Amino acid sequence: MNQPIKLKEKIGYSFGDFASSMFWKLFTMFLTIFYTDVVELTPAAVGTMLLLTRIWDSVNDPMMGIICDRTHTRQGKFRPYLFWVAIPFAIIGVLTFTKFNFGPSGKLIYAYITYTLMMMVYTAVNVPYSSLMGVMTPVPAERTTLASFRFLGAFAGGIFVTATAAHLIDFFKQGGASEAQGYQYTIAIYAFLAVVFFWLTYAWTKERVKLAPQKESSIKEDFKDLSKNLPWFIVLGTGVFALIFTSLRDGSMMYYFKYYIKDQQLPFWGEVGWDKLASVYMTLWLVCNMAGVALAKPLSDKFGKKWTYMWSMLLCSGISFFMYLLEPEQITLIFVLNIIVGLAAGIIMPLIWAMYADIADFSEWKTGRRATGLIFSSSSMSQKMGGALGGAITLWILAAYGFQANLDQTADGITGIKMIFSIYPAIGALVSALFIVAYRLSDKFMVQVTAELEQKRQGDNSGVEQ
Repeated sequence: MNQPIKLKEKIGYSFGDFASSMFWKLFTMFLTIFYTDVVELTPAAVGTMLLLTRIWDSVNDPMMGIICDRTHTRQGKFRPYLFWVAIPFAIIGVLTFTKFNFGPSGKLIYAYITYTLMMMVYTAVNVPYSSLMGVMTPVPAERTTLASFRFLGAFAGGIFVTATAAHLIDFFKQGGASEAQGYQYTIAIYAFLAVVFFWLTYAWTKERVKLAPQKESSIKEDFKDLSKNLPWFIVLGTGVFALIFTSLRDGSMMYYFKYYIKDQQLPFWGEVGWDKLASVYMTLWLVCNMAGVALAKPLSDKFGKKWTYMWSMLLCSGISFFMYLLEPEQITLIFVLNIIVGLAAGIIMPLIWAMYADIADFSEWKTGRRATGLIFSSSSMSQKMGGALGGAITLWILAAYGFQANLDQTADGITGIKMIFSIYPAIGALVSALFIVAYRLSDKFMVQVTAELEQKRQGDNSGVEQ
């Protein structure tokens, strides 16, 4: 009972976020510049699209959580979706990065349709994947370990994209493809790999937590329980602003290097193009995120999840404010600070997911009913809402400061790009840190909750499979 999960299964679980994160990094780092500089849509129109499409997503995520909670198959409640949705995910991913010459209005409508569908299939695979952690083990420490493996996979997927995307696009362009075709062919490679990794997660993981027999609750009861779950609201707000922080940085990196840093003359290297600098910067950012993930468990074991999270976010905020003052010639310092912020930002991610698992246990302990899918769907919702707000803010600010794609920017345009990369992310990180101050589910309290739930499950002739 409650035996540690084997390494193969932890790795299998991490593969799911490797697949998802490949596309999430494409969305946050490459999609906006694809829309503005390749498809040639206006920043304001794209920013509005990113936000409006999330109105449906705000309904779609909880709906998927409710569907998962009511799914009953021999393979489990959550794992089957990783198998069923993988191929639609791949196809729509390629279509999202495909350019058709429909004219300005037609191209915008096509972007609305494909991006909405992309977020729907992302939800259909990511909500079950996120919820899966809550039923693989009831042990909080194991969940933190699983969350760490998850984000190691996530950052590995992101690193793979940032280290290869620019080179793959350039490879296809040198072979005679247009820039738009270069994007499309590159995304097709990532799409194929995503299918493989989703299926490996399905094959290598197992749902173990068998809930005590209970009357099937209504959707109304599930939402009523959720509305009274204060820790859920706190972590939801925390997650939204954390994703605003990361999505603003991610979404502005390409613009920051293309229009502000530009090509650099570096010692020993000579002239290095802005795109290669951006690729190294983004890859280093994600490598440091991975190192931060590895630090999350030892730090949270010593200081607790709440305080580890808060101080990490405050560090991100302070350094981000300072980065507004840096000039392009200070490229070494820009990279050094990127390492520090990357470490701190990596620490927070597994902590959020581990807190959602705690919240699911707390809800079951308090109400006698469990809605793992609904609670974890909020994490996906916060991820996409934070990403949407970050992406929309990025593009609205670009438009407000007079950004013109593929041209030298005015002084106002440069100021806007610097603000998006430093000041606005700093504000998001600061608000996220303030939210977590109100979180009250201490690690010590959750040990008690877990023990009482385990007693109840055993008393009802249910429990955890060996």
